Amino acid sequence: MTDNEAQEQPELTDEQIAFLNTLFDYAREGQVQALSSVIDQGIPVDLRNHNGDTFLILAAYREQAQIIDVLLARDADVNALNNRGQSALTCAVFMQNTAIAKTLLDAGADPDLGPQSARATISAMGLDEMGQFLSEYEK
Repeated sequence: MTDNEAQEQPELTDEQIAFLNTLFDYAREGQVQALSSVIDQGIPVDLRNHNGDTFLILAAYREQAQIIDVLLARDADVNALNNRGQSALTCAVFMQNTAIAKTLLDAGADPDLGPQSARATISAMGLDEMGQFLSEYEK
């Protein structure tokens, strides 16, 4: 983004920021109906917060399987990376949630994407069971 583009973007009011934070809370807290409703009304499914986290990344980290299903049904980017280079799959692997990891892999998540990829996280954190899961999944 150029300096001119940054200057052209409008400042958000405190109320707008609070509203957007509420939307990210919906993903974290598993509020399926509320998040579905706002997305269906036009909020982008891949909206990012100040850390670059999408709803899908937050839902994976907080192990909100129903939210993940809703987002994937609305074509969420399964390979979006946050500002730290982590994907939703990285979060699922870190949380050692094989069910969510399988859902994301089935939707096309790349285990090697990003500097903090799912596979790199398995290696760095010594998550042997997740490594075995990923090896078996790829067979």
